[in-house]
Amino acid sequence: MEIKDKIIVVTGAGSGIGKALVEKFIAEGAKTVVGVDINADTAKKTAAELGCVAMSADVAKEDDVRRVIEDTENTIGPIDLFCSNAGVAAGASEQSANAEWELCWNVNVMSHVYAARFLVPRMLERGHGYFLNTASAAGLLNQIGGAAYGVTKHAAVGFSEWLALTYAHQGIKVSLLCPQAVRTAMTADANDQGTKAASGDGMMEPAQLADIVVEHLQREDFLILTHEEVKTYMQRKTADYNRWISGMNRLFQKLSGAA
Repeated sequence: MEIKDKIIVVTGAGSGIGKALVEKFIAEGAKTVVGVDINADTAKKTAAELGCVAMSADVAKEDDVRRVIEDTENTIGPIDLFCSNAGVAAGASEQSANAEWELCWNVNVMSHVYAARFLVPRMLERGHGYFLNTASAAGLLNQIGGAAYGVTKHAAVGFSEWLALTYAHQGIKVSLLCPQAVRTAMTADANDQGTKAASGDGMMEPAQLADIVVEHLQREDFLILTHEEVKTYMQRKTADYNRWISGMNRLFQKLSGAA
């Protein structure tokens, strides 16, 4: 997929990965980029800085996602690429409040479902369309110190796989972005267990990630990794699950001071 002349929507565009994607897509010659954020002022700031169209929406709400899609297609044109990027980290353990688990579920999983629910029929009519769903390396491995995050990112991976295997023959493409440590607000706390674990292979800048994403979109790859080490970890995990669990438990103990 070439970015030039495409109409693209990016959620979570107010900062971090989302904002970097907006900037990269504009630099690559996108026709229009719609930058969506839960904070209207932040979305407007991104638009003022980068030249995208600002929209505000809470992607945890089905009606908000539908509104973004309908407003974009009615006023700008058919969406070529929908980047369902917004995410949230909450629910550190099984003891965390239900509200934290529900927040992670709605933002990290259902936002992808809502985007597909309203866009797939339109894309099928056109015979083409592209989804870029942001999950995490935690969705392939797991997240020390982040139960709800790790669980819901696994679900995001599963839904993206399902979306691809169900509609590939009808012209709908899917890419799954699984970053490891990227310098964003989510990784700002250097003492956080999850950040410590994820940053062992280095902390990537959002602009670097955006470059990688565009390269993979051009090849229409399903899985997009920012850190190639993650592929090795996946292979080790599936080759010997018992050993992998033991190793992750040792890492947990080390990071939590239990060892």
